[in-house]
Amino acid sequence: MAGTKKNKSVEPKTSRGNGGELHQASATTLTTNQGIPISDNQSSLRAGARGPTLLEDFVLREKITSFDHERIPERIVHARGSGAHGYFELEASMAKYTRADFLQRPGERTPVFARFSTVAGGADSVDLPRDVRGFAVKFYTREGNFDLVGNNIPVFFIQDAIKFPDLVHSVKMEPDRAFPQAASAHDTFWDFISLTPESTHMIMWAMSDRAIPRSLRMIEGFGVHTFRLVDKKGKSTFVKFHWRPKLGMQSVVWDEALKINGADNDYHRKDLWNAIASGDFPEWELFFQLFTEAQANKLGFDVLDPTKLIPEELIPLTKVGRLVLDRNPDNFFAETEQVAFCPANIVPGIDFSNDPLLQGRLFSYLDTQLSRLGSPNFHELPINAPKCPMHNFQRDGRMRTTVPKGRVNYEPNTLAPDSARENREAGFRTFPTLDAGDKLRVRSESFADHYTQARLFFQSQTPSEQNHIVSALVFELSLVETLAVRERMVSNLGNVDPDLARRVAHGLGMPKVPPPSKPAVPPSTMKPSPALSIQKKMKETLEGRMVACLVTDGVDKAVIDGLQREVKAAGAKLVIVAPRIGGVLRSDKQRLPADFTLQGGPSVLFDAVVIAPSTDGGSKLAREAAAVDFVRDAFGHLKAIGHTAGAAPLLAAAGIGRDPGVVPIDGKRGVAAFVAAAKKVRFFAREPMVRSSP
Repeated sequence: MAGTKKNKSVEPKTSRGNGGELHQASATTLTTNQGIPISDNQSSLRAGARGPTLLEDFVLREKITSFDHERIPERIVHARGSGAHGYFELEASMAKYTRADFLQRPGERTPVFARFSTVAGGADSVDLPRDVRGFAVKFYTREGNFDLVGNNIPVFFIQDAIKFPDLVHSVKMEPDRAFPQAASAHDTFWDFISLTPESTHMIMWAMSDRAIPRSLRMIEGFGVHTFRLVDKKGKSTFVKFHWRPKLGMQSVVWDEALKINGADNDYHRKDLWNAIASGDFPEWELFFQLFTEAQANKLGFDVLDPTKLIPEELIPLTKVGRLVLDRNPDNFFAETEQVAFCPANIVPGIDFSNDPLLQGRLFSYLDTQLSRLGSPNFHELPINAPKCPMHNFQRDGRMRTTVPKGRVNYEPNTLAPDSARENREAGFRTFPTLDAGDKLRVRSESFADHYTQARLFFQSQTPSEQNHIVSALVFELSLVETLAVRERMVSNLGNVDPDLARRVAHGLGMPKVPPPSKPAVPPSTMKPSPALSIQKKMKETLEGRMVACLVTDGVDKAVIDGLQREVKAAGAKLVIVAPRIGGVLRSDKQRLPADFTLQGGPSVLFDAVVIAPSTDGGSKLAREAAAVDFVRDAFGHLKAIGHTAGAAPLLAAAGIGRDPGVVPIDGKRGVAAFVAAAKKVRFFAREPMVRSSP
C-alpha cells in the first residue's frame, strides 16, 4: 500500500501549526489517571508506522474507556436515531473475492436492521442540524452478525482513534455553559479543528449540503475505512463499502433547515416512518470498491488513512445488491435504542485493515455497549441476537436470559463430547499479514498530506455548492468569539483553495486574508471527481417526494383532480394545506379535507408547492403573513411553484415574478408542466436572486 516503500514515519501534525510548533506552551504535564506522564497524546502505539495498534497501549485504552463511560444510558454520539427492519438481497455473487456466506448466492435475502442518526446532538435534539449522519446496518447472516457501521460521508475528521475523545469533546456542548446543543458553530470545535489540519477534508464535507439532507431515504452511506475481503483460498482484496439511495441524493438549503427544525423537530424520523408505513419502502444499492495492494501502492495516498477517499474515477464501483427497509420497529426503545452495533462484528470472508481509527473502534464500540446496556449479555436482546445458531461456554453475568444446561462450561473437555468445538475449516481466520516494526507513537509519513483531497472535494462541486460551503464556513466561524481561532482556520483554508480563503475572510469582515499555514506536505491538485457532487448526480424525479397544494374555499375541482393524478403517477404524494384543518369547500361544494393547516404546514416541509386558491381566496391569502411566507420560502428555497390565476395577488405580495420554476397550471397541459418542473428538484439558477454569497 501507499507509503510501504519509504517505510518512514513522522510525528503527527495534529496539534501543530505553522512550522509544526505548538500554539500554546503547556504549563503542566499531561498524565494518565494514575499520574503517569504522557509523552504523545496524538498517536496510538503500533507495531511500525503502518502496523496494527497494540493492545498494550494503556494510554489509548484508558482514554477511550473513560470517554465511552461518560454517558449512560444515552449514546455519547449518534444518540438521536431512527431505525427500521428490512432485508439485503444479493444481486451479484462475490465468491471471486470473499468466502462470506451471505455474498455467494444471487437472489438470497439476508435480514437486516438499519439505524440512521445524527452525531453531535442528544436524543432529544432536532433532526436537521448541520451534522454527519450515521448509517449502520446489522446483517443477520447464517454465519453470525455482520455490522457495517458507517456514515453518510466517506471520510472522517481524525486519523487515529486516540483523538476521538478530543474531537467529540470539542463539538459537544461546552462543559461550563452546556450549549450549544447539536451545533458545531462554537469556539471549542473550531479551536480543535483549526489545530488539526487532518480534519480539513472532512470539514469540506461537513460544511457542504451533505450535512443537511432532505431525507434519510436520500443519503449515501459509506463504511469509511478500508476493509479486506478474503476468498476460500485465503487471497485478500481490499474493499470500501458504498450505499447509494434509489431515490437519489437531495439536500435542503441552510435557511430551510433552520425553519424545518422550528416547524417539525422530527422531520426525518416521520419521513422514514411514514414512507415505510405507506409501502414506499426506502431502498439503497450496495457497491464494493475493490482494489489490490498493488493498486493501492499507485494511488499517491494511503488507503489506511480514514481522512482519504478513493475517487470513483480511479477505482470504479461494483454493484453487489440492494437494501430494502420494509418494516418499522414495534418498539422504539427495545429495538432502535437497544440495538448495539460494533465494527468488530464481522463474518468469515471479511477482515480488517490496519487503519488506526478502525483499530480503535474495534475496542471502543464493545466497551461502549457494556456501559450503555449494562452487561456483556447485551447480545441476548432480541434486536442484537444472531438469527443463526450460537454456541459457546460463556456463562452467567447480569441480565443473562438464556439457560445453559449441563455441567461443562469449559473447553477442551471430555465430559460433554457433543459440545461445541472450534472448526478450522468453517471458522473465522484472520488474514495473515507481515506486520513488524519498532513500537512507536507516530503517524506514518504517508498520512501527512492533509489538504490535497480537501481541495479535490471543493473543486469537484458546482459553483452553487461551492457558494454553500463558503456560506456555511462564514456562518459557523462568525459565531466563534475568539479572533485567533477564526484567523487560524482561514489560514488553513488557504491550503485548500486561495479563493475559498479569500471569500471566507471577506464574509467574516477580515481586513486582510491571513497567509496560508505551512502544511506538513504541500498539497497537489487532483482531477475533479463529479461523483463527489450532489448536484452533478441529482436525479430528475419526484419519486418519494411530497407536493403541497395551498387551497381556499372555491378551489377548482378539476385542478385538484389533475394534481392528484399527475403527482401520484410521478411517484409522489399530494397533501392539502388549508387555512383550517377542517378543509375547504371545492367549486362543486364538496368538502376537500386538509392534511395541514397553513400555520402548521409551512412550505419548508414539502418538495414542491401549488398555490390554487379561488379568486376571492387569493386576495385574502395575500393579506395573510403565513401565506406570504409559504410562497416566499418556497421560492427562496429554490422549489417549483405551480399556481392558478387566483394566486396572482399572493404571488405579487410575496414578490414572485417570472421564473422557469414558477409554472401556471391553468389550461390543459398546466399540471403536467408543473410536475415536469418539480422533477428538477431545485432551481439553483434562481439562487443569486434570493441570497448573496460571500
